Amino acid sequence: MTEIFSYTAYRQLSQMFLAILFFHGSEYILALSSHGRPNVTLNSLLISKNYLFAMIFSLLEYFIEIALFPGLKELWWVSNLGLGMVIIGEIIRKTAIITAGQAFTHLIRVRHVDHHELITHGIYGFVRHPGYCGFFIWSVGTQIMLCNPVSTIAFVVVVWRFFVQRIPYEEYYLRQFFGLQYVEYAQRVPSGVPFVS
Repeated sequence: MTEIFSYTAYRQLSQMFLAILFFHGSEYILALSSHGRPNVTLNSLLISKNYLFAMIFSLLEYFIEIALFPGLKELWWVSNLGLGMVIIGEIIRKTAIITAGQAFTHLIRVRHVDHHELITHGIYGFVRHPGYCGFFIWSVGTQIMLCNPVSTIAFVVVVWRFFVQRIPYEEYYLRQFFGLQYVEYAQRVPSGVPFVS
């Protein structure tokens, strides 16, 4: 039981909480800077019931495994790989938000607004949905960083399934707003989420 108070647990859990705090805090601050205070709600923190459930499940897995299989959490090369993924995912997502500016929203637009433009430069020249790509890498990375095998697989499946449903829905409206320009862009640039065309 003393493993819960070990250096390993301290380091991994500290990294996890800092990653979560930075991710959500920076999402909110960037939303404020792009859209202004009247247009930003606490929903911009991107914390849902499903998200909280997933994070609580991952922490439960962590505490059970560190108590029963402490050696599993000592795989520093795995944990460091996860930390690298968290950082890379964060950079990709925040670059997407900054590049898109007001065109980036947390909710899918179903009506075209005057300032909404199709962003195809910068990171959007490499992937169509860098925000989703970054979140996918970040979220899976958090679980690899904790050396959580069950949650790693669960996060891959759940987050991927979420984007498999969300991307076609969003792209339906993008084709409505931007027509052939978006169709050609989508043919040229991959989505950024594995196995989602």
